[in-house]
Amino acid sequence: MNIVLFGPPGAGKGTQSQYFSKKLNYTQISTGDLLRNEIKKNTDLGKKILSRIDIGEFVDDKIVNSLIEKIVSNKNNNNKLIFDGYPRNISQAENLDYIMSKYNQSIGAIIYLDVSKKIIEKRILGRIVCEKCNLTLNEFEDKGEIQNHSCGKEYLIKRKDDNLETIMKRYDMFIMETNPLLDYYAKKPSFYKVDATVKIGEITAKIEEIVNA
Repeated sequence: MNIVLFGPPGAGKGTQSQYFSKKLNYTQISTGDLLRNEIKKNTDLGKKILSRIDIGEFVDDKIVNSLIEKIVSNKNNNNKLIFDGYPRNISQAENLDYIMSKYNQSIGAIIYLDVSKKIIEKRILGRIVCEKCNLTLNEFEDKGEIQNHSCGKEYLIKRKDDNLETIMKRYDMFIMETNPLLDYYAKKPSFYKVDATVKIGEITAKIEEIVNA
């Protein structure tokens, strides 16, 4: 089955998606990673994406949807996908339903990571990412892991968009766009809301319980 995992910026979507993609041998679809990869190619599309990300705005749905469909259409990924932060609004959710139907796939679990604005602020301000293995750590909470990171500390960087002004703008935009999405998904029997204010291991255990069920 495919899994949708979504929540506010900094809710821990990436951490959980990375874990379960490895455990289940699934393909993780992170819209953020897809967009950053396009930026690295330095294409006209990548430059357009960068101009929006830099000011904390979301990228146009049409661009995101086309990148998503490229991965979904790959038969090797059939019913083995974890959507990390997608969809973020009803338009994208409807597009995902269409794509699933188009390629004869289904969504087995829709999981929302619920966390407050205050906790997100602390998490993102301390967030660092490994350029080599894509591991996400927090400089306030993961000092030991940072010190002994196998790739080397030189690969640990802060993302350009991880600043307070951008964070708060992204959070507010997320809440504005996603509240209707919560109502849309809450009606589905495969929807689950998980408390993401607890420790990472506890969140993982809860998601594992949902997936196994």
